[in-house]
This record gives sequence, structure tokens and C-alpha cells, in this order.
Amino acid sequence: MTFHSGAELASVYDDALTDGWGLIASNVAEPNTLIGLIQGAARADSDLLVQLSNGACEFAGDGDPIAGLQAMGAQIEAVAAQYDVGVFLNMDHQTDLATIERQVDLGTPSSIMIDASHDSFEENVERSAAVVEMVADADADILVEAELGRIKGVEDEIVADEAFYTDPEQAVEFVDRTGCDLLAISVGTQHGVAKGRDLELRPDLAGEIRTALRDHGFDTPLVLHGSSGLQPDQLQELLDLGICKVNKDTRYQYEYTRTAFDFYRDHDDAIVPPSAGDDDRDAFFNNTAWSPDKDYFDPRVTGREIRERIADVYADLATVAGSAGRSKFT
Repeated sequence: MTFHSGAELASVYDDALTDGWGLIASNVAEPNTLIGLIQGAARADSDLLVQLSNGACEFAGDGDPIAGLQAMGAQIEAVAAQYDVGVFLNMDHQTDLATIERQVDLGTPSSIMIDASHDSFEENVERSAAVVEMVADADADILVEAELGRIKGVEDEIVADEAFYTDPEQAVEFVDRTGCDLLAISVGTQHGVAKGRDLELRPDLAGEIRTALRDHGFDTPLVLHGSSGLQPDQLQELLDLGICKVNKDTRYQYEYTRTAFDFYRDHDDAIVPPSAGDDDRDAFFNNTAWSPDKDYFDPRVTGREIRERIADVYADLATVAGSAGRSKFT
């Protein structure tokens, strides 16, 4: 079932923060990843946070991000209704205030992440606070996530050549002035393909930020972006220090493509003719003895393989992050 309520999502974060586990926030851009994630969440008895970036919405909406949100949002709601776990929707790495205003007016998301981390501190405060005010003025039950610090790598349309770690005292001032519900911090993770062993990870900094916030009366859930290369022990250390939302995107992209690649490689003789001279695609092979086998080139065949793999990956991630067996809504 779906729970669009930001308040109910906040209750999930409260539990995670109290008990030291994390909710995997999973990016999607098309239906097979989405359905695989929901199947995996149901299998693991974990609530699921689906994320849509602006680029994903544009892709789903043929260039129109609001059309894409409406299309994907409707599918998320329809598919999630078949399962007992709670399914939430976060708008990830949003930078355009006009687009965010339209998202708020639709009322579809459970939360919205405003990413002004590439601006100056004062501009970041101003833009993040504007989104918090926008949500409040609309009386919308939507959480607001903001980001302080800069994470190296490429995420959707946002590029950073180097990282800037989050300063604990600045984090306190930022939360105080913006009123954000969640804070994404930079502690050495990296967007895109990365290996945990190569990262200059600062779990101690996450702990300092958590302590500084609590000392000033803020029990703000912390968010980890760029987590795809982290190993379980690295992730658990961060979960113990106040991280309760963990973003995943690159891993699913790889698993999607690798699963399709492996399947087609194993059955290439059913899809590609044995010689270039038989490759009569324009006439759909009327002039050759060879024909393709629809049992293997039907997109639904690979789609099912992809869904199953994504489900396996999510269930494993939920177990590592500690959300497995903890759905509030089953």
C-alpha cells in the first residue's frame, strides 16, 4: 500500500534514528526497476522509499518532468497497492524552485530534496528555506530534505569535481535557519561508480554532526548520498552515527544492464543471425532461412529477469541496512 504522507514517513525515520538502522532510498527511471524494488521490499518486509530525479521524470515524461512524475507516480501507487509494505516517494536532487512548486501543488511526493549545495552557504540557506516555506504555505504533508557540503561525482544532471565535507557547526546553523526535516551531509562518499576501499570516508564527522545537532536541540535525521560503493561494515558504522536514509542509484543501473547483457549473451543465437549476410532486418528475415526466436527477444522476458535481480539486490540491501522485518504497515 502507498503512504504519501510525510508524517508517516517521518515516523519511519524516527524509528530508524532510535534503533540505528537505515531506509534505503532507491532511484528509479522506468517500470522494471520499480516493480523489482517493490517485490524486494515485500519479500524483506521493509518499507520502501522510491526516488525520482528530475532527469528520471523528464525521461518518463518524454521531456516533460511533471508529466513524468504524474505517470510514474500513478504507477507507483497502482503497483504498491498490491503489497502490504509502505511505499513512499521522494523527489531527489531538485534544483528548480518552479518545478518544486508544481510538485508541491500535485501533492504526490512524500518528501522533496532541494539541492542547493553547489551554491554559497547563504544562497543554500535561502533556497532551502524557501522550499520549507513553500510546503508550509501549501499546508502540504511533505518532508523537505536539504544538503550541506558537496559530494564528488555525477548524479543525474549535477556534477562535482571535488568533495567538500560538511562542517558540524554550519550544519547546526543550516538546520536552524532553514527548518529542513532531513539533512544530507558529505562525509567522503561519492556519486557514481566508486569502491568503498578507495574513499576518504569520515564516519567520525557524521558522529560530530549528529552530536552538534542534538546538543542544540535538533534530532534531525541524516542522509547519505553516493553510497553504492560502501561495504556493509562501513555502512553500519554510519548508521550507528545518525544516518537513517541511504541513497542507491548506480547499483541498480548496473544490475539492470548487466542482467540484460548476460541474458542476451547467453541467448545470442536466438536474437542475432549466425552471419552478417543473414541479417535481413528490414524484411524481417523473409529472405533468409534463419529466424529470431520470440521466446528470447520479447522484452517482457528480460524484464522479468531484471525485476527478479533488482528484488534480490534490494532485499539484500534492506538486510544490511537493518530495515528488513521492520515495516510499520504490514
